[in-house]
Amino acid sequence: MFGEERMEKLYSSHIAVFGIGGVGGYVAEALVRSGISHIDLIDNDTVNLSNLNRQIIATYDTLNEYKTDAAKKRILSINPNAQVNTYNLFITPETSNQIDFSKYDYIADCIDTVSGKLELITKAKQESVKIISCMGTGNKINPCELEVDDIYNTSVCPLARVIRSECRKRGIDSLKVLYSKEKPLKPITEQRSSSGKPVPASNSFVPSCAGIIIASEIIKDITGIQNK
Repeated sequence: MFGEERMEKLYSSHIAVFGIGGVGGYVAEALVRSGISHIDLIDNDTVNLSNLNRQIIATYDTLNEYKTDAAKKRILSINPNAQVNTYNLFITPETSNQIDFSKYDYIADCIDTVSGKLELITKAKQESVKIISCMGTGNKINPCELEVDDIYNTSVCPLARVIRSECRKRGIDSLKVLYSKEKPLKPITEQRSSSGKPVPASNSFVPSCAGIIIASEIIKDITGIQNK
């Protein structure tokens, strides 16, 4: 479908996936299966039982492993020749200097925190690196409502509204995002984090579809192929 020249672009591209969870795990999976062979994985979390319903790296065999390690093993089982770098790191304005953003051809932002996302977006723009940022997939049940657009064309999604506002304050004039127009549902059984905030409910189909779509956008942008 892509041809030898475009496949060579994929083989030689260096991609970073920030956040190896329900979305990011599928991004990495699809990228590697599409020919990306140089990939960095950044996440500071470990696999736990609550991940089993939606994260492709989460099995009983990977419980308590760093998500980056579980993903690296999976990638190497698909392509033993892949170059996989892992960083067990939680991205904040204070820790982002541990990553050389200039070496990447594309960044997939699949992390949850607003401060972390804004740091990634800012760094990518400073280094002129392409980035696609995932908005909220929690409390959603309809993957058909997922869309790719510029952050300033988004609606409905609460996280997109916050990121849109913060990007405007920072003078960021454009940002490719994956978001959902589906109104968030209220979980029937609500769980709260240690800080007392409600924990978004999730499932196996919305985050995974979001990850696959993000990977497709990266592949299309790198190869320049579009279905007109």
